[in-house]
Amino acid sequence: MRIGVIAIQGDVSEHVESLERALAERGATAEIVTIKHKGIVPTCDGLVFPGGESTTLGRLILREGIDVEIKDAKEKGIPIMGTCAGLILTAKAGDSQVEKTHQHLLGLMDIKVNRNAFGRQFESFEIGLDISFLDSPYNAVFIRAPAITEAGEGVKVLASIDGKIVAAEQDNVLAFAFHPELTDDMRVHQYFLDKLFN
Repeated sequence: MRIGVIAIQGDVSEHVESLERALAERGATAEIVTIKHKGIVPTCDGLVFPGGESTTLGRLILREGIDVEIKDAKEKGIPIMGTCAGLILTAKAGDSQVEKTHQHLLGLMDIKVNRNAFGRQFESFEIGLDISFLDSPYNAVFIRAPAITEAGEGVKVLASIDGKIVAAEQDNVLAFAFHPELTDDMRVHQYFLDKLFN
């Protein structure tokens, strides 16, 4: 079992540590690799797309040729989890801000995103979030977070705040607007690992 973390930018080491902890919790083992260049994505059984600056991330994965590999992985049914900027990049369409900056999107999910949905006044906040696959609230950390503004028929909404979708799932792709790697609660990473081990 091999899990790849896209390591162009963002909370890469935090995701690696969270995956290691989540694997240890379930008594499972997997090799975790960081991905900066093309050629590694096709060797992975699961992929994590961390946060960061989405325009930069999109441009760099395009330049490195990783974008095509991620799309191929999606088509092959490889589990993929995107968090914060990773959520933005999974989208099929974006708001005017995304269009204005010619943001490169991967189109892995039938969703439309607002890149800075919670505005400057809420650049960072934590909230006890009800997520459909959990039996108690999750302490979700939002940092200049995006949100899903439209979701297609095949998209399962997992969590919302004030009508804004902040967690969703479609086929083998998971998208979270918050940062599960910045909390000690491993349940979101466990949900992702369930896709690999079940």
